[in-house]
Amino acid sequence: MIKSLVASSHIKKVNADGITDADDLLAAEEPLEIRLGFGKQSERHQQSISVTMRTPGNDFELAIGFLFTEGIIKNVSDVSQIKYCTDNYREQDHENIVRVELHPHVEFDLKKLSRHFYTSSSCGVCGKTSIESVKTICNIVSINDNLKFDAALIYQLPDELRKHQNVFEYTGGLHAAALFDANGKLIFVREDVGRHNALDKLIGAALPHHLNTSAPQHLLLLSGRASFELVQKAVMAGIKIIAAVGAPSSLAVQMAKEFDITLIGFLRDKRFNIYSGEQRINFNALK
Repeated sequence: MIKSLVASSHIKKVNADGITDADDLLAAEEPLEIRLGFGKQSERHQQSISVTMRTPGNDFELAIGFLFTEGIIKNVSDVSQIKYCTDNYREQDHENIVRVELHPHVEFDLKKLSRHFYTSSSCGVCGKTSIESVKTICNIVSINDNLKFDAALIYQLPDELRKHQNVFEYTGGLHAAALFDANGKLIFVREDVGRHNALDKLIGAALPHHLNTSAPQHLLLLSGRASFELVQKAVMAGIKIIAAVGAPSSLAVQMAKEFDITLIGFLRDKRFNIYSGEQRINFNALK
């Protein structure tokens, strides 16, 4: 069973000329529970750690990206197996529960599992049990880089992203996250009803391709606004340039400055604002 990314709905279209019946396509949204299997081979444990409302598809990437950006795993090599599972074979649970098995040697702070996550489509931190739990421990070592992106090239990236937003084209209801190299080549793109899910899917897809070491050479493009949590996830992945079609929040800018991230907002119509890290933007082509 493969879940559809879209759902059909019968609607009434209302305008100045009157009312007509029509069919419309909607972005699919369903819950995904992420469970973690851990412990020694002789004494395995299971813990449900997250329920997120997501667009079905790329669920394993979503789970891996989530575990990585929450600091529970350091790389995909920490994972021995990932699979779908059900509770009592209920049909509604099919492909809505993912279990990630960690290798027995993987050690982590069990207190991290006491933070129960419920994430909606619009907000990835709602339901965390304390203010302190909102901020992931970012054990990121700052590195010097000479990365430069041409401003004229950055202008073109939203149009390039739109060409690859397949589900958005039909529904208009999905966020996207994409990685580009310094030549403007699209490396990865993922879509989801939740902007945080789209980024987790992207990071989960890129990790097996050595994202940890190659991320500083890429630009992350977000189809919406740049929130604190999205910048935090990018920091965890080692990404040094973030561009958003929408606005950044005050905490997003604060975190970008703290971790020496180039943060761009309002990237559209051949213009953008730089909130931090302007040294990575090359303006020569504009002069």
